[in-house]
This record gives sequence, structure tokens and C-alpha cells, in this order.
Amino acid sequence: QVQLVESGGGLVQAGDSLRLSCTASGRTFSRYAMGWFRQAPGKERQFVAAIIRSGGSTRYADSVKGRFAISRDNAKNTVSLQMSSLKPEDTAVYYCAQSNVYGSSAPSDYNYWGQGTQVTVSS
Repeated sequence: QVQLVESGGGLVQAGDSLRLSCTASGRTFSRYAMGWFRQAPGKERQFVAAIIRSGGSTRYADSVKGRFAISRDNAKNTVSLQMSSLKPEDTAVYYCAQSNVYGSSAPSDYNYWGQGTQVTVSS
């Protein structure tokens, strides 16, 4: 049984930084691509970032490019999302997810999901 557990969300002000982490268990972490998505109230789940199995390649949504950075530590079974220059429009529940397909922005390509962590950015 694969389990993904996010942490690190919170309430911050515009311009602040925040680091999200996701710890995986249940199968060999290094064999799978990982991604971060977010969902604001009343909106569809939105792709944020993805990272290849080795960590050597990443992909970002245009809305976060240059502000967010995804990374992974295969020895610790963790994937992180460093968020900088946060904006009120970044407010959402953030989810990590695991996939057999690297770089997909489609939620349907991700097999396992965490429970989400709330990020709120005040203006």
C-alpha cells in the first residue's frame, strides 16, 4: 500500500517563502516520477511541478516557473517543493502524487496521492 504524506503548509504573507515536503512509503520510491498539484476552492486540480525518478529533470507550470523548485531525496523517500515569492493566488491545498509517467500535467496519470496540505498566502 503506497502512502504519501505531505507537510509544511501554513499561513504566510505575500512575498514569503515556504517549503513543502512529502514522504513516501510502500514501494521503491526511486522507480517513480513525482509531482505536485494544487487545488483552490471551486477550481480544478492544477499541475504545479514534476520531477523525474533520478531527480535530474524537472518541469513546472508557467505560473510558478522561477519561483518554485521541486527536488527529491531518494535515500529519504522524500520530494520537496520550495516556494518563494508567494502570491495570494498561490493559496490552495497542495498535493504530492506519484506516477509511472514523468512530467505529465494530467492528474489522471498519477496513481497515488497524498491527503494534501493547506497553503494560504495573505496579501
